[in-house]
Amino acid sequence: MNKIYPSAAAALQGIVADGQLMAVGGFGLCGIPEALIDALRDSAVKNLTVISNNAGVDGFGLGKLLETRQISKMISSYVGENKEFERQFLAGELALEFTPQGTLAEKLRAGGAGIPAFFTKTGVGTVVADGKELREFDGETYVMERALVPEVSLVKAFRADKSGNLQFRFTARNFNPAVAMAGKICVVEVEEIVETGAMHPDEIHLPGIYVHRIVHNPTPEKRIEKRTITEKAGV
Repeated sequence: MNKIYPSAAAALQGIVADGQLMAVGGFGLCGIPEALIDALRDSAVKNLTVISNNAGVDGFGLGKLLETRQISKMISSYVGENKEFERQFLAGELALEFTPQGTLAEKLRAGGAGIPAFFTKTGVGTVVADGKELREFDGETYVMERALVPEVSLVKAFRADKSGNLQFRFTARNFNPAVAMAGKICVVEVEEIVETGAMHPDEIHLPGIYVHRIVHNPTPEKRIEKRTITEKAGV
């Protein structure tokens, strides 16, 4: 089975549609599938619910899909670096299911492992637990969280072989393996493609059984987030 597609647009053809639940890998601007996000924007699908740790920044990453109003709801952990996200949310134009970061990771991992739900103490007594089942274990209260199983997952990896076995690079690994495992269909963008068997088994971070389509993007932009501080007079 040939998993390699000639372009990001070709890889998304026939599998993305209006109103889908999608998951996108990355953390901040690290390890995001840039070419796949651009292709998703160009596909013009709309009313998407997107699972991602954050929503990129203005004009880059998922921020591009916010600008085109293709996202109607975000399931996220951190949304503090996107002014358009803030504007849409405060104006009631964008729904947000705010999820603690560890819980978000576990919801994706559980989805990939076939576990429908789990209990956690995180969020008990806060708005995170509103409307969810609470249960007591050993005298402690836990909230039940449902797993996430997106229709399509968009993932960034460093290297793939032709069977779809993936290697991630440093912190770009972040949410990507869990996102890949959770999706019913997983499309991955990679910088290198090698022959099956060329990678040592210890180099493989995710087996190819989770990967359905591969796109080669050898020159991603890879923006770097930089900390800025306010200068104080006299300092």
